[in-house]
Amino acid sequence: MMGERIGIEVSQAIAEAAMLSNVDVVAAYPITPQTHIVEHLAELVANGELDAEYIPVESEHSAMSACLGAVATGARTFTATAGQGLELMHEVLYVASSMRLPVIMSVANRALSGPLNVWGDQSDLMSVRDTGWIQIVAANGQEAVDNIICAFAIGEDRRVLLPVMVHVDGFYLTHVIEPIIMPSQEEVDQFLPPYDYPLPLDTERPVTMGAFAPPVLYPEAKKAQDVNLRGAMPVILEHWDRFEKEFGRKYGPLEHYRSEGAKTLLLTMGSIGDTASAAVDKMRDEGKDVGLVQLRLWRPFPFAEFRNAVRDADLLVVVDRAISFGGPGGPFCSEVRAALYDEEKRPKVTGFIAGLGGRDITVAGFEEMVARGMEIAETGAEQEYEIYGVRE
Repeated sequence: MMGERIGIEVSQAIAEAAMLSNVDVVAAYPITPQTHIVEHLAELVANGELDAEYIPVESEHSAMSACLGAVATGARTFTATAGQGLELMHEVLYVASSMRLPVIMSVANRALSGPLNVWGDQSDLMSVRDTGWIQIVAANGQEAVDNIICAFAIGEDRRVLLPVMVHVDGFYLTHVIEPIIMPSQEEVDQFLPPYDYPLPLDTERPVTMGAFAPPVLYPEAKKAQDVNLRGAMPVILEHWDRFEKEFGRKYGPLEHYRSEGAKTLLLTMGSIGDTASAAVDKMRDEGKDVGLVQLRLWRPFPFAEFRNAVRDADLLVVVDRAISFGGPGGPFCSEVRAALYDEEKRPKVTGFIAGLGGRDITVAGFEEMVARGMEIAETGAEQEYEIYGVRE
């Protein structure tokens, strides 16, 4: 049976993508706006539709710890979290990547306290930037479903063996009903081989994992980890190509929209890209030479693809949904500037922080940021960045 297009809440679709991937273990703790994902997984297990162990832990720290134990025995393992929950499991995230344990996790991106805010931005995403996980940022529900399935193929590949986060914007994606093509079980089975972890824990053959590393060993371990993550890039591209051949939907590190030859480019990450594309259409109709580039692969950062995508533009308008307090402004923009710093031919870069704590960014908002970016590029600005739409 081939997949079919259905109307479904994105959170439920993510849970069903995990089910289609034949997960063996789910360990999770509910937190808004991730709750619908793990609630639906619990229903699927309770109803007998998913043959898996569901571990209802007492915290997110425990959730990730349980996931590490499960995946190390050779069990295909999935979890989900959001915002403060991601922060609570933060220290365990490094263990997953450094021990090359391919846990797959969906993160419903949310603002961080305080003040308490459960709405979506990418503060939590940026806080785990350097944890050593492969990180994919979905722009819509279809991308979320497809990349959950791809994440298992990528992370469990023996050339990679790394955990993978699939980020989805809280509420803007998690709580909306979208038309999504859900693949059939047969299709997913054909695409995704069984998990075959090469070093499973075995009581008959005890081993030490995550051993102490003194200074004489630690730097080499960290370099090996970095080499491993960077070396995952061709394997990620290989599995995305394979997915396209099987399902007909193409994914890459970047998504382009009317960007070819455009002298001004908007750069976004996540679900705001759809609104940005509508703004691009409006500005194009008005004769403005504006295009859009969306970043899908956050780690490993696609340096070559990114530089090639923006090299012919005069101006890059980067929209962050997080802030680096006391630093260079938006962490996304500062990475983009660093990636272009040594390029002989590079666009001017202007940075805006917008949409914090779930505040809407409208089509008009993108138009205003592009207009202000052009003004800054022409006249200069005293500040490294601007926060769009904030009352002062």
